[in-house]
Amino acid sequence: MTLYIVRHAKAGKRSEWHGPDELRPLSDKGWEQAQAIADKLVELKPSALISSPAVRCMQTLEPLSKATKIEIFADKRLFEHGDVAKMLELFEDAKDSTVISSHGDMIPEAIKLLQQRGMQIGSKPDWRKASVWVIERTKHGFKSAIAMAPPQS
Repeated sequence: MTLYIVRHAKAGKRSEWHGPDELRPLSDKGWEQAQAIADKLVELKPSALISSPAVRCMQTLEPLSKATKIEIFADKRLFEHGDVAKMLELFEDAKDSTVISSHGDMIPEAIKLLQQRGMQIGSKPDWRKASVWVIERTKHGFKSAIAMAPPQS
């Protein structure tokens, strides 16, 4: 069983955004990355799309949602500065081929915790925006993961 964990694509700079941070949208480059992610993941036939409620995370999955006709479900367990243990509960409960979008503070912590539980990392870690972690899960837990680099544009 496979999960795809996507760090949101590039958003506008926090210092230049004057509204609530959870409403900060993707930049033009971020939209290009989101489309490139969709082009890659659509071939893998995702079964569900789950995102942090932050606009930039939801927008990262929008092109994939349009391509697959799958609605994006917002889940607060994926929100920035959240409880990683609750995020891992979502990972455990997610159905096969789910694509999950979250933040740069949450994903590394989740991967590190899974590694401590015995998950093997089969690539160099990549925490950059628009990177995708491909995690293999069995009935007995999380087996392995590799990181896919962000799309080039």
